[in-house]
Amino acid sequence: MTEIASTSDTFARLAAVIESRRPAEGGDPTRSYVARLLQKGPDGFLKKIGEEATEVVMACKDADHGGAREKIVNEVADLWFHCMVALAHYGLSPGDVAVELARREGMSGIEEKALRKAEARDAAGD
Repeated sequence: MTEIASTSDTFARLAAVIESRRPAEGGDPTRSYVARLLQKGPDGFLKKIGEEATEVVMACKDADHGGAREKIVNEVADLWFHCMVALAHYGLSPGDVAVELARREGMSGIEEKALRKAEARDAAGD
């Protein structure tokens, strides 16, 4: 349980740093990578998310052929970081993601996907 608690703490601290670097909060794009990404708007950080996701895939493929598994961790960290920038841009937090994952806990992926489809159909029918 300590790993989960410390993971939550890490995400909360990182989210606070990202939030503090938003240009609206005084983040300086000339001094902060986060401020620069957020200043560019969604096109900037969404491009990075795509790049990082591809790098995760490549690191996994490399590990399948003898590459360093640590590279997967490094690339996932980059991906998660850029996803956290996106969350901040849209006024969301890692806690929102944790709540959604907790909601899905114990539910099969097939069941969860079917539920989302049914909810989307119901919403479209309203």
